[in-house]
Amino acid sequence: MFRSTALKAALLAATGLATSLPAFAAPELTMDEQAIVAAVNADYDAQVAFLEKIVNINSGTRNLKGVRAVGDAIAAELKDIGFETRWIDMPAEMDRAGHLDASLKGASGKKILLMGHMDTVFPKDSPFQHFEMKDGRATGPGIEDMKSGDVVILYALKALKTTGHLSGAQFRVFLTGDEESTGKPLSVSRRDLIEAGKTSDVALNFEGSSEGMAVIGRRGASGWSLETTGVRAHSSGIFSERVGAGAIFEASRILNRFYAEVRGEKGLTFNPGVMAGGTFVTQGDNEAAQNAYGKDNVVAQKVVVNGGLRFMSEDQKERARAKMREIVADHLPQTGATISFEDSYPAMQETDANRALLAMFSDVNEALGDGPLTSFPPEKRGAADSSFVAPHVTAMDGLGGFGGGGHTPDEWLDLEKQKLATARTAILLYRLMRSGD
Repeated sequence: MFRSTALKAALLAATGLATSLPAFAAPELTMDEQAIVAAVNADYDAQVAFLEKIVNINSGTRNLKGVRAVGDAIAAELKDIGFETRWIDMPAEMDRAGHLDASLKGASGKKILLMGHMDTVFPKDSPFQHFEMKDGRATGPGIEDMKSGDVVILYALKALKTTGHLSGAQFRVFLTGDEESTGKPLSVSRRDLIEAGKTSDVALNFEGSSEGMAVIGRRGASGWSLETTGVRAHSSGIFSERVGAGAIFEASRILNRFYAEVRGEKGLTFNPGVMAGGTFVTQGDNEAAQNAYGKDNVVAQKVVVNGGLRFMSEDQKERARAKMREIVADHLPQTGATISFEDSYPAMQETDANRALLAMFSDVNEALGDGPLTSFPPEKRGAADSSFVAPHVTAMDGLGGFGGGGHTPDEWLDLEKQKLATARTAILLYRLMRSGD
């Protein structure tokens, strides 16, 4: 993507990410950077051992003690290299463990925010519980998503400490405890993370890496709930002036028009994930679980549909919602319908500043012999915590471990490429620090 040095220079100058680009433009490492790589390699066995330690701590989102135990283990390592740490508790009613916030309060260079999450999708009773190594791969719950990324952060910082480049730097490490199932309301669970983004110059998130790509844009996500009503009556009266169409026909009309009239824009998707309808619909706190009762000779009086919406920008989200509301309001006879929306993740939009950051990262990747990097197509990447800070700071994601099978019992990590992920992060941080002098 960024093969032109002139283009890189223009972007970096425009966004203030470098004041001495020529020193970094060539795809080669300086002597200081070679020393950083050597420090990463020397600490590799310790890194794998620490990764094994935290993978073997179950930290499913609702295992609050497990999430805290992972946080405590990482906090202890960060304290050893000079960070101040604190644990941010969440209100008890949210049933979330909280977040780890660690700071190195130097006075030079850029303020760099390093982000990750400690929770996984595997609960305490999951049969997938342990770290194992075989043929250059490691498997274990959350190893790719994203404990390997948390370890990349830690051991990149350790390499900078070992080589004498951490002194005076301004770093903040923020690891959430509920990324896989965010606590509600978001105004509480993501308040401190957003504030950290607002006070930083650059934010890097360490979700899993992809070959030849990094993430500088991703879609946002929100939920929607549709409820339709009809006149309960004997089915012989359906379509009459008094009874009308019934709730199920009304819901079907709306969903069909969503498909026909809202669908089409690049990156915009919406999915009705669960639907129940009939004479009665019972829905508890869990929107994924609904019970319905009805008969073929009774006109349905209620339908409930819960779905998700993915979008490339806030503008696209609002246009889609406006069209959905317009369709919902155009009722069939003797029916009613309402739709509501719940925000979850904002969109992370590609910006010139993000492209400049990717250009710098691509140079590092090339210098390490792994080739140039391009941007991961935003419409193909899921939501992540980086989206919450992206509106406020230059941001990039996808810097963690190389692996696959996330959220399944086949989750794996390429152990050899963990060295690359760590080394390129350490060098990127070194260059970012120098760009702020």
